Amino acid sequence: MSRFSKYMSEWLYSDDGYYATYKAIGKEGDFYTSVSTSKFFGGSVARHIISLVDEGFLSKDAVICEIGAHHGYFLADIIEFIYTLRPKLLKSLKFVIIERFEALQKAQQEYFKESFGDVIELTHYRSLSELRCKNAFFIANEIFDAFACELYYKGKTARVEAHNIEFDIEDEFIDAKAKKYKKDRGEIAIGYEEFAREMASSCDKFEFMSFDYGEMMARPDFSIRVYEKHKTIPLFDEEIKRDELFKSSDITYDVCFAHVKDAYEEAGVKFIELKAQMVALVDMGILELLEILKENADEKIYEQELQKAKMLIMPNFLGERFKMIRFRKEYLC
Repeated sequence: MSRFSKYMSEWLYSDDGYYATYKAIGKEGDFYTSVSTSKFFGGSVARHIISLVDEGFLSKDAVICEIGAHHGYFLADIIEFIYTLRPKLLKSLKFVIIERFEALQKAQQEYFKESFGDVIELTHYRSLSELRCKNAFFIANEIFDAFACELYYKGKTARVEAHNIEFDIEDEFIDAKAKKYKKDRGEIAIGYEEFAREMASSCDKFEFMSFDYGEMMARPDFSIRVYEKHKTIPLFDEEIKRDELFKSSDITYDVCFAHVKDAYEEAGVKFIELKAQMVALVDMGILELLEILKENADEKIYEQELQKAKMLIMPNFLGERFKMIRFRKEYLC
């Protein structure tokens, strides 16, 4: 018997868990991400990073840190666009990935070696608690939905035994969180507070940007589900075989961004904004980047990249369902 959060952690993060080894993303994998859809996702973030340097919030020797980088494509895309738009910055910026699994660290190092040779030095840390820096930009894609959670239903917290879920645990902490976010059922994430504190302690001045799916206030129902080869399977589907899906597929839920916001504000970090991904990417200049491509590339290549980029901002694909949340810590915090 175990709490659901322990069960989910084992499912995803144990030595043989789903995230412990490299998984294909995109057509060959279990799901799509914005990173796997278009390089212009990273390109838009690169343009934003350059704007932070220009406005003086980021120093030219700041740390650019991705948290939970999977294969390393996102940070690599950011670096590629920085090279295109402001190549001198590559000589001074420092690039870091936070990754707990050694196998993924190795895969990321190999990909960076293939992509950049010896031009880019990539540093790894297993957790934010190991990092210490003065100035940084933190970026993450679909990280908060991968935190373990507890399941809550009408005052009771779930336990799991032989992959069966029962609601019969009294838990004052989970009950208080459920009341705060006006839930009588659903997921209560575990670990946001510690994560925010670790980031706040790791760096004196930073901006943190993350993309994920969810809403500011969570919907009053369960959203937890399993992804397998682009099929979405509700965890409470009566026909689901949890024992067969355990550790072999992704498990996730919608993010309650109010919980994320509260965790960071409690850690002394200022909430800046929450907006739909399509609005965020347009604001950061994805359309201007596509215009640059149009002026400098073959028409066929431009049309291919345009169609991919459209998927990032179309409301019926990734543009509206995914949100961007942004925070800042100043020296005075």
